[in-house]
Amino acid sequence: MVFDTASLYFRAFHGVPSSLRAPDGTPTNAVRGLLDMLARLIDQYRPTRVACAWDNDWRPPWRVALIPSYKLHRLAGQPAGIVGAGGVGARSGQSEEAPADLRAQLPIIVEVLDAAGVPVVGVDGYEADDVLASMARQSAVPTLVVTGDRDLFQLATGDTRVVYVGKGVAKHELVDSAWVAERYGVPAEHYADFAVLRGDPSDGLPGVKGIGERSAAQLVAAWGGIEGIVAAAADAGSPMSPALRSRIAGEVEYLGAALEVVRTVDDLPVPPRDLSIRGFVRDAEALARLGDRYGLGGSLSRFVAALDAAASGQASDPAVTTGLSR
Repeated sequence: MVFDTASLYFRAFHGVPSSLRAPDGTPTNAVRGLLDMLARLIDQYRPTRVACAWDNDWRPPWRVALIPSYKLHRLAGQPAGIVGAGGVGARSGQSEEAPADLRAQLPIIVEVLDAAGVPVVGVDGYEADDVLASMARQSAVPTLVVTGDRDLFQLATGDTRVVYVGKGVAKHELVDSAWVAERYGVPAEHYADFAVLRGDPSDGLPGVKGIGERSAAQLVAAWGGIEGIVAAAADAGSPMSPALRSRIAGEVEYLGAALEVVRTVDDLPVPPRDLSIRGFVRDAEALARLGDRYGLGGSLSRFVAALDAAASGQASDPAVTTGLSR
């Protein structure tokens, strides 16, 4: 089970009361919310291996070179802070806009995960999405990718499924290719093509004007990926309508570049780490110190209990419904 850490801590920050603070006043809602999310999902699915993927660069320059508008609206005015898994700033030198109370909690999240022995994995010059894709592809066992980002539906193929928490952890959905096909009308392996056609304002991707979800799905269903769609638009004998043909022909350059941006990189040399929960080396003293300093209370206790239960193959809370064992 691999976690899209930023997706979860942003969700925790906005979903958990800001009144949660350490004895010294430091905000802790994102930390505690993240720990509770991890605890609940680890307890439910009882994975044998766990890792938290990190954005070593949330807006890689190579993606910006392809689509300059990529995440442009999310740029913050301050230099990059702790971004990478090792506390290294983004190679781009740019940080994502985030409230000061959230930025203050990122070092704490890294400290707590490190003290718990949970691998935090990032690769310089790449986003957590790429790390997740590479870990899933290289995994010798079935993988669950936990995220609130729909772009990662493209990973829901083969032995990889996506635990989608867009509606919250309690209402999460287990996504495979059949789920994607039923919801969007396209197989998971063509979700990226579909997303490029439709566009995604949250990532600064404009899409093709006049093409929404329905028409994007129809194009993918008829001609497969972007390459097939572009070829059909250029083929006077294809049954594509003149209006669609014109729209596609006018966006060929964008379509090729955007597809490279949206597709996750799945062949990164992910740093070798022991992801087995049973092999995690915990610093109990550091965890206790962090728990006391930041008043993490039950959130930290539940997280540690869930890791211990998964390591032993037992559910830490009998009231929690157990899902698939991974």
